[in-house]
Parts: sequence; C-alpha cells; structure tokens
Amino acid sequence: MIGKLIDVPRRTVAGLGAALVLACAVLLAAMTDSTMQPLPASAPSGEFSAARARTHLERFATEPRPIGGAAAERARNYLVAQLRAAGLDVEVQRAVGANASTGLASFGLVHNIVATRRGHDPTGTVVVAAHYDSAAMGPGVSDDAAAVAAMLETVRALGDAPLRNDLVLLMTDGEEDGVLGAEAFVREHPLGRAGGVLLNWEARGVSGPSLMFETSRGSAGLVEAYAAAAPRPRGDSTMAAVYRLLPNNTDFTPLTAAGFAGLNFAYIQRSSHYHTAGDSLANLDPGSLQHHGSTMLALTRALAAADLPALRTDHDATYFRLFGVLITYPDALVWPLAGLAAAAVAGLAAVARRRRLLSVPRLVVAAVSGLVPLVVSALLAQGLWELLVAWRPAYDGMGGLLHRPDAFRAAVVAQTALVVLGWHLLLRRRLGPAALAVGGLAWAAAFGVLCAAVAPGASFVFALPALGCAVGGLVALSVGRPLVAAAALTLGAVPAAMLLSGLARNVFDGMGLALGGAAALVTALLGLLLLPVAELCLPGPSARARARGLGRPEAGVRARGLAGAPVGALGLALVALLVPVLVAAGLAGDRFDARNPARTHLAYVMDAGTGAARWVSADPEPPAWTRRYVTGRDRTPLPPGYARGTTLWTGPAPTLDRAAGPRLTVLRRDGDRVELRVSAGRAARSLTLRIERPITEATAVTAGTAPVTVRVAGTRANTWPGEVRFRGLPDAGARITLRVQGADKVRITAIAETDGLAAVPGFAPRPPELVAATREDGELIAITRTYTV
Repeated sequence: MIGKLIDVPRRTVAGLGAALVLACAVLLAAMTDSTMQPLPASAPSGEFSAARARTHLERFATEPRPIGGAAAERARNYLVAQLRAAGLDVEVQRAVGANASTGLASFGLVHNIVATRRGHDPTGTVVVAAHYDSAAMGPGVSDDAAAVAAMLETVRALGDAPLRNDLVLLMTDGEEDGVLGAEAFVREHPLGRAGGVLLNWEARGVSGPSLMFETSRGSAGLVEAYAAAAPRPRGDSTMAAVYRLLPNNTDFTPLTAAGFAGLNFAYIQRSSHYHTAGDSLANLDPGSLQHHGSTMLALTRALAAADLPALRTDHDATYFRLFGVLITYPDALVWPLAGLAAAAVAGLAAVARRRRLLSVPRLVVAAVSGLVPLVVSALLAQGLWELLVAWRPAYDGMGGLLHRPDAFRAAVVAQTALVVLGWHLLLRRRLGPAALAVGGLAWAAAFGVLCAAVAPGASFVFALPALGCAVGGLVALSVGRPLVAAAALTLGAVPAAMLLSGLARNVFDGMGLALGGAAALVTALLGLLLLPVAELCLPGPSARARARGLGRPEAGVRARGLAGAPVGALGLALVALLVPVLVAAGLAGDRFDARNPARTHLAYVMDAGTGAARWVSADPEPPAWTRRYVTGRDRTPLPPGYARGTTLWTGPAPTLDRAAGPRLTVLRRDGDRVELRVSAGRAARSLTLRIERPITEATAVTAGTAPVTVRVAGTRANTWPGEVRFRGLPDAGARITLRVQGADKVRITAIAETDGLAAVPGFAPRPPELVAATREDGELIAITRTYTV
C-alpha cells in the first residue's frame, strides 16, 4: 500500500489533493448537521413557524419556573388556557412524584398538564411530551419551554384535520428535580399505564440541530418512520447506544420503562448557558426552535395517521447520516459489518505481508503501540483542562462547558495530531509505514467488534471507517497506477473523516472540555486511520536508497523513515507551536461579560435554633462580588448535616426571623420506622431533611394525594448519610415516614429553602457578568432546625 506509493513522483500533489478532499468531507459533515431557517409568523398555517412559537415563550418563559413556585402556576394557567382554546380536553394531574438515588429520596407535589384529542379510528396513542418547569437558576427557555411552545404551535398547525390515532400532549412538572412529574404520570394516570408511542423533547444548550439522541428498545420501526417523515433528520445511534450506558435520565426514562415505545430529541450546542440565567430568549437560536418544531409537527402528523402496532419491532436499528442522507439498517447487520471490517483489515495485512511491506512481528508491535497515541492524547486533553482551570478557576464551576470553546477544542485537536504524528515518525523507520497503518486500522476494527457486543448502535462509527480504509488500501495495492492508488486511499478514508469527526464534535458538545479526553481519543483514532493518506505528504526514499532496500524490507523501511524525517520534524515543530498559540487565543477570546457570564455559588444558611447565620460559597476562588459576603475558608460550624468533609468559603450574615423556618413533629416511632409531620414555613418552596443515619425507605403523602414509597440504597457524600427532599411542599406540609438504620435516637436537620437572596438585609444583586452557579444549594435562603427523634 504505502510502499508502492513511496515511489510516486508527484506525491506532494497527490497528498495535497487528498488533504483537500478529506477537509471537504469534514466540512460537509459539519454543514449537514445544521439547523433550519426559521419561518416567520406569516408562514402558511399548515407549517410550523418559530416566530409564532416564540410569541408563547414571551408570555410564559421569561422567569424561572421551578416546581411549586408562583411562576410555575402562572405558566400552567397560560398553557391550559391555550390548549383549551385549541379544542383539546385538558386536565391537570395533581400528585406526589417520587424518585430515589444513592442515599436520597426525592418527592415533589407536581401538576402535570394532560391534553387529549381523540382519533376517529385509533390504533393506539401518540404522546408528545416536554416539561414546563425549569431549573431555579434561570427561565429555562430552551430547557424546556421551547419544546412546550413548539407543542402549542404544532397543535395550531394540525388544525381541525381529523386524526386517526389518539393524541396526548403531556406537559410534565418537576422534571428538573428527578423526573417527578413523569413518574407520577405513569404510576397514577390511566394514560400513563396505557402505553403508546412517545415523542419526548429536551435541550441541553441553547443552539444546534434537534438530535434524536435516544430510542426505546425495539425501535427499528419508529426509526424508519422518523427517517421518512422528518424534514431534516439529525442524530445517530451512537448517541442512543452511549446514553443507555449513562446514569442520565429525562422524562423519557420512566415513560419508556412503563411500556411506551419512543424517540427522544434535544439540541445540545452552546451548553454553557444550560441551567443558568443565560437559558433565555435572548440566547435561543431560532433555527433550533424551528428544527425542534418542524420535526415535532412532521412526526406527529405521520404517527397520528399510522398503524401504530405495525411500528412495533423486536429489534433496534443503526442510523446515521452520510453525505446528508439518513442511513438505517437493522441490528442484525451489526455483527456482520463488524466482522467484515475485521476481515478486511486482516486481508489487507495479509496482502501487505505478501508484498513484503510488513512482517508479522512488526505488525504486532505497531498494533500494540497504537494504544500509546490513543491514551496519551486523552491524558494530554485532560491535562490541558486542568491547566485551564488552574489559570482561570472560574472554569471549574462550568463543568467544561465554556462559552467560546473553539480555540481550546482546536488546541486539543492540534496536540492530538502532534502525538499521532510524533508516534508515527518515531516508529516509521523501524516498523514501516504499512505496519503502522494496518496497526491503526486494527484498533478501529477492534472498537467496532467491542461495540457490537456492548453498544451495537455505536459499532458503525468504528466498523465502517475501518472497512472503508481497508478496502481503499486493498485497491491501492491491486492497481498499477499510482494516482489511482492515491485516490483509492483517499476515498476509502472519507467515511472515517465524516463519521469520526462528527462523533468528536458531538462528544465536545455533550461532554465539554472537562471530559475532553474522550473527544481526543476519537480524534487520535481518526489520525491513525488517516496515516496512509498522511504518507502521501511525506517524501519517498531516493533511488539509491530504494536500490539498497531491494530484497531487504528492513533496509527499505529505514530508507523510508530517513526520507520522511525532515518533513515530519518540520510538521511536528509547526503543530507544537500551534498548541500554545491556540490556548492563548482561547484565553484571550473567552472572557466573561454580560452576554457570556461567569458562574458563582452563594447561599444563605441560618440555624434557627441558635440564630447563627452564614453566607456560604463552594467556589474554589470566589469572584470579587462573592467575596463581599464570604471572608475565607474558615471552619466556622454550619448547622449539623449541612456539609461534611468539605471546606467551604463562609462569612458572617445577618440573622433573619428565627420564628420562621421548618417544623418537624414526630407522629410515631416504631423500631426503625419514624413517622413525621413536616412543613417548610412561609415563603419556603421546598424542604430537605438530612438524617444522621442511612435510610432504606421513605414514604410521602400530602392532603388530597396518594402516598408514594421509594426504596433507598447507599449513602450521601458530603452530608449526613440519609437525605429526603420534598420540592413544591404545600403550606399544609406533608407526612413523611422513614426507615432509619442504627440507634434508637437519630438527629434530623430540617432545611427550609426559599429561592433567591433578596430578602436578606444587605444583599446586592449580582453584576451582569455573573450568574448563579448550577449547584442545587445555590441562590437559596436555607433556614435549618435540628431535631433528635
């Protein structure tokens, strides 16, 4: 393969042409992942208009809407009125939602909006779902008001046309606090237990295309329906395969666990504003709203007219875009394609061995050493993030989701290229270009086989690039014309350039620079697959060196290595220089301002029993505004159970009304079972109980709702080991029953939480270049009382 191309006299021209083709492939992949042009309010009535949907956002999504808050009630009233005006039957489900995680039981009084429109000959139910609550730190325009507004515009665009199937619009409450509304819906509402087809809509940013990032099991029929109906389908099954392995969840999780078959959508770009005040109308990309809504309308129309049972399948589908076309195939082809890719790489190795371009020992060493650039690239990317955080501590609170990350991402790509090129040039002389190229392909084929076993939907993104590059190499070795061979190598690498670059972009968007090692690993793998094309840019050996190498592969290898050394060294030097330049450009360009603010954490904590009050911040280095309230990392005692094992910034704070705050009354104590009556006090929206001992079970009930019980495993970190949260606690309080491990007596700290800090005397609002951090205990007035029960 490469050995034959070493002798091409016009290899530089071929190399430049190959680089141009692959760059165009990467650019094409990026361009086909765009959103849609937003349509104005004057668009035809049967089409979705982002401008019309935006008018709804202006009415209900201009303020935070956490569960139980007054703003959530105002939004709910508006949405109910709009749905009823559109002719739907609307009810508000009032129930206690529940969820459990390690050491934690979460409850919330939810108000789900359930709007129905009956079909004339239903084969099932189509449920379109989104949540209307938001995180407490911001108005949640993208997460998830944009989808709710899209639902209203979708209903308008459907008009009075008869629908075959029943349609349900489900606007859930309490998603941000543990998918509480969706859990209550499937547990208590008849429609939640009836099953059907689910279309759920989310966001983890304020821009980007609406990606189908998750599917239910056995979703091949739905994927085909999506491919046929969506005007610009986006996303691939790699996302769905990886998401299934993660602990993350949305409303999609409890709904599909209850038997719904479905598809989950979100846009994820510019995620630095996620769960902050920056998730606002000003930052919403209208193209993302248009793409969300156009996809929603098209799928709702298609599924409302479909024979829904016919879409049920017993298998999944692989789906991805290539050259702007959504390609789908059943999971029965995953293993054959992964095996074919592995066989093609093995065949390439055999042919190259027969041509005396490599030996088996050199191939083995090359393949094993290929792990080095993969691991080193990932470690360097993580190291770069640590350096950025050390230089600019405010980055730590952003979780790697920066406002202007492009220069830093380019630095990760550049240092990855440096590692791959350095590894290649270091071993090229001893092992030979062919061994290194085939060894790199072996890793892609191996990842394809591994994913076929553990994450079938992601196998294609490795198997198809390995197959394309291997076939290109086989063609290059079988033809006699050098330029045709170069073209074969280049075209064979195009799938790798498109698929793996797209995967790296999605990883960057979804995980941020804090987990940049994952994107660097994908980029390094792409670099390994492009080694045959990179060889076109390196000079071949002189005629004398080639003559000395005839009949002696080792000598030929050394000659090729020596020939490429000066050019490779120059390339290494240029790339090495580029990395600090990009980092410096990133630091200079990514400065905080009113449009792209930094985050800071601040909370007010008062022990109502002692009257001691403190400002608290978990910032590693608080900004000047926060330092007005916290004085240092002292260990002044905070209320029992508030924090453990963590040194926080604190400062003295004025005392509020000590008569306010939570109340806890023991109703019954029977062995390890403790029954309590709890209330949060006036103005408080939520209550948290920190328990000195681990809890194994918790039950909550309020007036007019059914009791709900969750089982709890494990213990909480940095607090007392057991914790119960009740969001949206009504004024009358709730009855909570706990099973507590350990001693007869146990201490419980009750924390009443009120949104905002304006009620604290002396508090001054943040400057525009700062927003509240996304920590759950931030931007709260927390008044505590500790009881022994």
